[in-house]
Amino acid sequence: MLVYCVNDGAVMTAWAEDQGVEDSIITFLGDPRSELTKALDLVLDHPGPMSVLGNPRCKRSSMLIDDGIIK
Repeated sequence: MLVYCVNDGAVMTAWAEDQGVEDSIITFLGDPRSELTKALDLVLDHPGPMSVLGNPRCKRSSMLIDDGIIK
């Protein structure tokens, strides 16, 4: 299982450590330039969150990928 968000690798590593996912099936990944977020059309840029967060983030989502195909 992959968990990613618009953060850098250091933040994601610290979050993974805090959540105790080491040696599990969960991998935390960062998308600091929002490249994956933009490609998936998941940019969260609503004025409400932007007024607090300052820069675009990623909408919450999930997807099932089977043999490289998004189901």
